[in-house]
Amino acid sequence: MINYRKDTDDIVTLILDMSGRASNLLNHELVAAFRPVIAHLQKEKAAGRLRGVIISSAKKDFLQGGDLAYMLKLKDAEEAFNAAQLLKAFLRDLEVPGVPVVAAIDGDAIGTGFELALACHRRIVTVNPKIRLGHPEVRIGLIPSGGAVIRLMWLLGIERAYPLLLEGRRYSPQEALKVGLVDELAADPVDLIRKAKAWLLSNPPTHRPWDAEDGEIPGGSAAEPNLGHRIRLLTARLSANTYDLYPAQRAIIDLLAEASKVDFETALRIDSRYYARVATGEVSNNMISTFWFDKQAIRTNGLGRPKGYGKFRPRRVGVIGAGRMGSGIAFLCLRNGLEVVLKDVSQPIAERGKAYVTERIDEYIERGTFQPSEREELLSRITTTDKSTEFVGCDLVVEAVFENKAVKQKVTREAEEQLDEFAVFATNTISIPITELGKESLRPENYVGIHFFSPAETSSVVEVIKGGRTSEETIARAFDFATTIRKIPLVVKDSWGFFAARVQNTYILEGVTMLNEGYPAALVENMGRQAGMALGPLALADKLGLALVMRYEKQAAAHYGDKYQQHPAVPALKTMLDDLGRGGEQKRAGFYAYNADGTARLWTGIDDHFPVTKTDYDRRRMKDRFLFSQVIESGWCLQEKVITEPAAANLASVYAWGFPGYTGGVLRYVESYGRAAFEKRAKELAERYGQRFTVPKYLR
Repeated sequence: MINYRKDTDDIVTLILDMSGRASNLLNHELVAAFRPVIAHLQKEKAAGRLRGVIISSAKKDFLQGGDLAYMLKLKDAEEAFNAAQLLKAFLRDLEVPGVPVVAAIDGDAIGTGFELALACHRRIVTVNPKIRLGHPEVRIGLIPSGGAVIRLMWLLGIERAYPLLLEGRRYSPQEALKVGLVDELAADPVDLIRKAKAWLLSNPPTHRPWDAEDGEIPGGSAAEPNLGHRIRLLTARLSANTYDLYPAQRAIIDLLAEASKVDFETALRIDSRYYARVATGEVSNNMISTFWFDKQAIRTNGLGRPKGYGKFRPRRVGVIGAGRMGSGIAFLCLRNGLEVVLKDVSQPIAERGKAYVTERIDEYIERGTFQPSEREELLSRITTTDKSTEFVGCDLVVEAVFENKAVKQKVTREAEEQLDEFAVFATNTISIPITELGKESLRPENYVGIHFFSPAETSSVVEVIKGGRTSEETIARAFDFATTIRKIPLVVKDSWGFFAARVQNTYILEGVTMLNEGYPAALVENMGRQAGMALGPLALADKLGLALVMRYEKQAAAHYGDKYQQHPAVPALKTMLDDLGRGGEQKRAGFYAYNADGTARLWTGIDDHFPVTKTDYDRRRMKDRFLFSQVIESGWCLQEKVITEPAAANLASVYAWGFPGYTGGVLRYVESYGRAAFEKRAKELAERYGQRFTVPKYLR
């Protein structure tokens, strides 16, 4: 569990090596193993036989976070408080043995795992671009439980600690050094231990800043008028952005403000109280379920991937189309170690795509994700061309040209002529059926849809779409390619709108319907945001393009035939498109007006064509209409087997189009709401607004 080594300089190295696990995990087992070790260290110090301690790891990582399966079951606030206090007591024992302690980090130290590193007097990390450090707990609805919020406040100050905790990013070693999470970088594992020992032999101070009599928080406390005012502004901004739907985010700023006014031990108790409230809440349960367990089920365990096929390891990838989407895909491939051939109709256009990739690389170098020395190696793996012959030897080609069937089929045929019989061809289409596009393919069994969401380099999921003749092996390969470039692959059927666009459209259509019913446009937008959606429905309609919104509705009509009932939003869409010629953001005229500098505001003429007649608003009903419409459509998609895995539906809803993350996704929302209560509310909405709120059997 913990290997103990002592050298002739009286420096002890503790090597973490939990038996039966691939990774070290900071749980009750490790804490129990540490207790006798810490007691022995204290005796050694008292006898004058201890100069310092180095904590390292025998695993590929340094230390991972806590037990999230336990967190899902944690419902009792007192139990959560006591668990947090026990962890804090252990970390306090570690940082006050009267000797300096160094965390020698040569692997990931995430979440609770980084708590231990923060309790050490110094943190040194190997310069390995694959290592990640930090506190991402907020991304699964939690806050750190071991006092990291308090320690970071004392180390960095409130204004520097707050964004680190709120963003929940995992930092590379260079980034971590830049933001102050670590103190020093080492070239390799040998240099890591050498630097750790050198620091311990320099007679460094053994007190932490918060234990010193004259210790002060950098930048001051919230009791100081100027900083207190800035904290109030930060709190107001957070509320404006999130509508206080995420308890963990609000807890961080509140905790920093309160804890800065009291002594360290009292601050730790306040920290445990906030942690207990957040950890036992419904939001954290929803977010842990979806953003950890559902994500692991797909990305790590292959949920939805056809069985019986070996792992596909692409080496060389072709990309057709050097626009923002194609260039983003090219960057993703380079970032994850692949060779890329980027093609467009002319060499200068292809070079513009490479320039975009270069800009992204330089941005990553600036923030420390890449090293400057990596720049040339990354760029050496991209080839630009205007000739399909360069695709010879590619394991997979992704087509990312504009949404035109004839153009897509032409570039597909040209590329396929250069590929061998095992290569996969993927189309990035948003609305054209894969089966239809694949009719002209030379090898339709190798033809698949991979729908990237914009921007490709930052979105988390892709839809893998099986055409009528796509083989199961090709689906498995597309799935593996997606995980190679760090995407979450969601396998969906070749149906109108696939899954994401089909469900997203219901949110847009509901907003347009409300506008047509006489609700003020600003109210419609605000209610969408207050329900937790990333964008208001009218803004999202403009971004997608009203013609595409209308196209999806026409596809629905064709799909359902005689059973189709026209959505009440259609007349308003026709008015915007046919009568007013306002097609959305690309046309620089839609529900919003767009300025030359890129800013936008609601079109001032909107009331002339959609007059406001509603003076009494039921805000709860408006929010329910937005969320229920999406949840119900997701239920129909699962019932029709457009998508088969509830985990995939949850992740797609949040990552693909911005369904509220605090709910855990469309299906988790039903569980939180309560199935009986959900059915009852849906019935009320159906009686008032029509059959689109009828709950499918799948959700009953």
